Amino acid sequence: EAGANFADMGIEVSKPKLNLKQMLAFKDEAIDGNTKGIEFLFKKNKIEWVKGEGQIEGPGKVKVGDRTLEAKNIVIATGSGVAKLPGVDIDEKTIVSSTGALELGKVPGKLLVVGGGVIGLELGSVWGRLGAEVTVVEFLDNILPGMDGEVVKNFTRTLKKQGFSFKLGTKVTKVEKQKSGLKVTVEPAKGGDAEELEADIVLVSIGRAPYTEGLGLDKVGIATDKRGRI
Repeated sequence: EAGANFADMGIEVSKPKLNLKQMLAFKDEAIDGNTKGIEFLFKKNKIEWVKGEGQIEGPGKVKVGDRTLEAKNIVIATGSGVAKLPGVDIDEKTIVSSTGALELGKVPGKLLVVGGGVIGLELGSVWGRLGAEVTVVEFLDNILPGMDGEVVKNFTRTLKKQGFSFKLGTKVTKVEKQKSGLKVTVEPAKGGDAEELEADIVLVSIGRAPYTEGLGLDKVGIATDKRGRI
């Protein structure tokens, strides 16, 4: 912004130089600081923190490893993970989730974002500003489903000015790894001829899925729907 507009006012700003390694290190330090802050609050308030995978064994009982914890009440706050795209396996290297998208070792030449929601657009904007060519594939006819139409229209225009390209009303049917990168097959959501796109990195960002599988909810009579939601 400064480099583009300040020159008219007589202020010359040299082109910024990216140090991606340092940027990622700064990100990791911020995350580590937040985590340690929570650990400190646990200790300060005398809250026991048990690390591991928990499973409900029955009313008032949760098993973590070889240990069984007992409590009057159990709060289920397991959060969510990345929703899976059928036929596409995330390896966090070339086909990544939002987590892997924050750990790329270099700026991708071509980034294809599957899903036009908040997370995908935010991460696409990050890498786009760092130099990646960003293409967004969205199943619906517009990005940001559920948002006000005027907001969506203006935001789409803003992203296009940043260099984004969009494939709306389109679905990804296949991602193939090749020596030169990734070949992504897409087709109209309502049916039609398939098209192949090239990408260096594919970011799968089609939503979140609850972490409820394997919790043992059935042992306390709690049912979930097809998406795993309670």
